[in-house]
Amino acid sequence: MFDVIIIGGSFAGLSAALQLARTRRPIAVIDAGMPRNRFAARAHGVLAQDGKSGSAILAEARAQLAAYPNVSQLTGTVRQATPGSSGKLAFSVSLDDGQLIAGRRLILATGVRDVLPQLPGVAERWGQTVLHCPYCHGYEIGGGPIGVLGRLPASVHQASLIADWGDVTLFTAGMPPLDDDALQLLARRNVALESTAVMAVEGNAPALSGARLADGRLLPLRALFLAAPVQQASALAQQLGCVLEEGMMGPIVQVDAMKMTSVPGVHAAGDAARAMANITFAMADGVMAAVGAHHALIMEDGQASHRA
Repeated sequence: MFDVIIIGGSFAGLSAALQLARTRRPIAVIDAGMPRNRFAARAHGVLAQDGKSGSAILAEARAQLAAYPNVSQLTGTVRQATPGSSGKLAFSVSLDDGQLIAGRRLILATGVRDVLPQLPGVAERWGQTVLHCPYCHGYEIGGGPIGVLGRLPASVHQASLIADWGDVTLFTAGMPPLDDDALQLLARRNVALESTAVMAVEGNAPALSGARLADGRLLPLRALFLAAPVQQASALAQQLGCVLEEGMMGPIVQVDAMKMTSVPGVHAAGDAARAMANITFAMADGVMAAVGAHHALIMEDGQASHRA
């Protein structure tokens, strides 16, 4: 019986694991090895880790966790998590290889999945020259022509923001008509508008030379940003009955200030449970979820001792 089982071993999950490792309580971390940022060659904006690959940061974190004998690191995909049938709060977790483990608390750090447009050339450039976060990748573009593929109302805000990193063109085909406020904002930010639909992105992948438009033109670009809707990467939160709420780009797990979900004993952290996402936010979430789970365990232990 583990005190806490952390499902998901990327930045939120490993951050939670490190905090709990230092409480000397038995914990398990289960990871399928599919972090959301695996498509990006380097991670930026992470204090003291700027420019290092995400995989290298995670590998170092796993190595440091291995020094704590109370931490079990498991590789696999969790297929099911089930609350215990007894009166005492506990969960049974089954992995795809048949392993079955039990824990008193769960932390879901299962992440989200980006839903990319079915546009030729996008998938093979995702995380390299087709991007979603200017804070993570904008500096490396080095200025010049940048496109923003309008998909959602949020694309107007995205284009106005990205104008700090280059000369931005917003592709508006498929978007609702822009109102006066949107047009004025884009004009103030010197964002150009292009109403002809983008049919493909071209270049020697993962490099990008430009966007091929429906009328045959190739509009030169150094990078293309898009607002990608997200899906929960795992069905576990819904399976457990956690309430979801609508975030900016898709459904996220509803949590309180201590990262507790609507289901007793289940916490959630990282991209699966926050609207704004980056590595630093995920790590901070992991710390808070760990503190929340630890405090809950202390309260539960105290109640058990009082009953005894």
